[in-house]
Amino acid sequence: MSSSVIREILKVTQSPDVISFAGGLPAPELFPIGAVRQAASTVLDRYGAAALQYSTTEGHLPLRQWLAERAGITPDNVQIMTGSQQGLDLIGKMLIGEGDVVLVEAPTYLGALQSFNPYGPAYTQMATDEGGIDLEALEVQLAALQQAGRSAKLLYCVPNFQNPTGRTLSLERRRRLVELTARFGVVVLEDDPYGSLRFTGEALPSLYELALDMCGGPDGSHVIYSGSFSKVLVPGLRDAWVQAAGPMIRKLVQAKQGADLHTPTFNQMIVMELVEEVMPAQIERVKALYGARAQTMMAAMKAHFPAGVSHTVPEGGMFLWVTLPERIDTTALLPKAVERQVAFVPGAPFFALGGGHNTMRLSFSSANDEQIGRGIGALGQTIAEALG
Repeated sequence: MSSSVIREILKVTQSPDVISFAGGLPAPELFPIGAVRQAASTVLDRYGAAALQYSTTEGHLPLRQWLAERAGITPDNVQIMTGSQQGLDLIGKMLIGEGDVVLVEAPTYLGALQSFNPYGPAYTQMATDEGGIDLEALEVQLAALQQAGRSAKLLYCVPNFQNPTGRTLSLERRRRLVELTARFGVVVLEDDPYGSLRFTGEALPSLYELALDMCGGPDGSHVIYSGSFSKVLVPGLRDAWVQAAGPMIRKLVQAKQGADLHTPTFNQMIVMELVEEVMPAQIERVKALYGARAQTMMAAMKAHFPAGVSHTVPEGGMFLWVTLPERIDTTALLPKAVERQVAFVPGAPFFALGGGHNTMRLSFSSANDEQIGRGIGALGQTIAEALG
């Protein structure tokens, strides 16, 4: 195991003078505090002591039913998690053994790597471009594994507004990914914490939805879907869920019993009070603010970043990805940026097998326009100085 790079950086940036583009923190000024307070009161009035008691591992049934109805599945295909990070950990515990091949994007979410690493996977990086996973290259990789008498145990990906790049996998690539993995017998873990936060372009079906259409029912699906309320309501309640085939869910229940028995009942009941009336309006507020802040950040980068620096253009979510000239090491650049009171996450930790020394992740979600302008200006100066 190793410490989270982002968590360590966040310790350094606790000073109110440092503008942090490092952590993927939801904008706290948008938290629906009044609605959460009212929901908590309603839950206690309605359920009394039951809201504070131990409960079933599977999760609060009304919340599972609500999620199942939206997905066209049954509650037996839904497991509530204490944050989506727990889902990654328990799925890794359930599926990954020492030396098992696990396919991950290059770059990929480093929290997933941190969850999987203790189980000893043999990572294979999938090539990516501006459109996400390169499916032609993936087919070659899967065929090569098959020819060598091996197979991938798990493919992990973030199709919507990927963490860390902000890229979105196209509909054509989604369909091909589902078909390829089904053909080669690979379980897919689709991590989708940002899917509702689209501020430009058209919504796309999830890999899970495409797999349901292909196989005809949830218990035949090879795709596991991980969703979260953290980015669309509040992160502190730590409520998330997994949708998967029934046998997979039953094993997850057993794994979760050994981890924390169940997600806090009170928190689940609060979320259930918010999903119908509060959450839709909350999502619209978040999308509008993040879309505006993304535009502000990209405009500031155009004005302040030197030539030779490029970045992705996200259609939603909370992040964009910056690529600097090869001779720049962003890990070495970070302390110099902090001296100018701005922070980012170096790109190297997002690569399972190394690489990305000249990249960085920037989050636009929690800094206001003035901070974005000032912070990007300071970061531009830091980069220009490093380039000489």
